[in-house]
Amino acid sequence: MSGLRAFWRLLGLCTLTLPAYCLYLLQGLVGGRGRRGLRRAWARCVARLLGERIEVSGKPPAAPFVLVANHLSYLDILTLMSELDCVFVAKSEIAGWPVLGLLARTTGTIFVERTRKSQLPEVLDSVARALEGGSGVVFFPEGTSSRGATVLPFKTSLFEVALRAGLPVHTASLHYEVPSGATPAWLSVAWWGDMTFADHFLRLLTLPRIRARIAFGPVAIDGADRKTLADRTHRAVAGAFEPLVECEAS
Repeated sequence: MSGLRAFWRLLGLCTLTLPAYCLYLLQGLVGGRGRRGLRRAWARCVARLLGERIEVSGKPPAAPFVLVANHLSYLDILTLMSELDCVFVAKSEIAGWPVLGLLARTTGTIFVERTRKSQLPEVLDSVARALEGGSGVVFFPEGTSSRGATVLPFKTSLFEVALRAGLPVHTASLHYEVPSGATPAWLSVAWWGDMTFADHFLRLLTLPRIRARIAFGPVAIDGADRKTLADRTHRAVAGAFEPLVECEAS
């Protein structure tokens, strides 16, 4: 039964994505606002196809905005895109991934090579254009996804985008649950360590349903410098965070 579920979901994913992708590429027919709407509609349809039910607490920010969240899985992007008009700042390795890299490149993702500090001005320019175009910008300052035992320390470099834009930083805390008897969310939804994408994604497709929760912070956070912003937003995200697994689990 689970294998059949995975097959139909994979088929449905291709059926949904191909026409949306083609329409997205026709820039003359779909303007900036239309493309953002198309991204969001696609994300909502795919989330429902995967059995994901999204619950939201707090008020999502209105674009343009800068938002940070904890990072558990590639599913985070789909979950947040379902509720926000946004583009993402992601590590440059994703651009070369099969399928996901292609979709990311053509849906406005801003790539950053974290080891190249000289690239920051280029990234800041791309973020500025996205904000000026009426889009929100989301990034995951932990720098990697985790199994969900805790919120990892925030790296400070990308907070420069908020300082340059003169915008406070909104926060969101993500959490996932799966039905009793299914592979626990920290193994089936969270993507971390040496898990391969193909094996993990196939396992995720077999889940009967996924309960996703987004807790948006009540206020946007200001700071005079990157370290202050990183510390304050980390406290806000960690304060609303619900662990997927106890710290001693491995």
